[in-house]
Amino acid sequence: MTILDIREAMPADLEAIIRLHEEDDLGAHGDVWTAENRLSYERAFEAIARSPDNRLFVAVEEGVVVGTFQITFIPNLTGRGALRAKVESVKVKASRRSTGIGARMMDFAATEARARGASLLELSSNKARKDAHRFYERIGYVRSHEGFKKAL
Repeated sequence: MTILDIREAMPADLEAIIRLHEEDDLGAHGDVWTAENRLSYERAFEAIARSPDNRLFVAVEEGVVVGTFQITFIPNLTGRGALRAKVESVKVKASRRSTGIGARMMDFAATEARARGASLLELSSNKARKDAHRFYERIGYVRSHEGFKKAL
């Protein structure tokens, strides 16, 4: 059994993170690691790193990035001022799916959210991701809201 290390992402992880997004035909949003796109990704990475309310993580096996996710902390007036945490951009390397990496990452995210004082951990998932929905429900997430987006 290999050891899985989940840690905060470093600039050197950026290409591997984007490559995980490239593997995802459904949710890739056109992400491709190219010389032309590199600066945009580097700027976004720097903005996430500077933000006290955002943290980007990678899951690493034997020196290879096999997963990633981002946690954003959101102060809220409802729930008597409860802090929420939102998990986004959850990706596991295609060849390593169904091996427990996703569950370990989500447990790690919950631990980080609790440590920061969040009372709720939320996520959204594309409606077409039926396997992901079964996974999230299996690890304790409940469908509670309908999401909407508007391109700007």
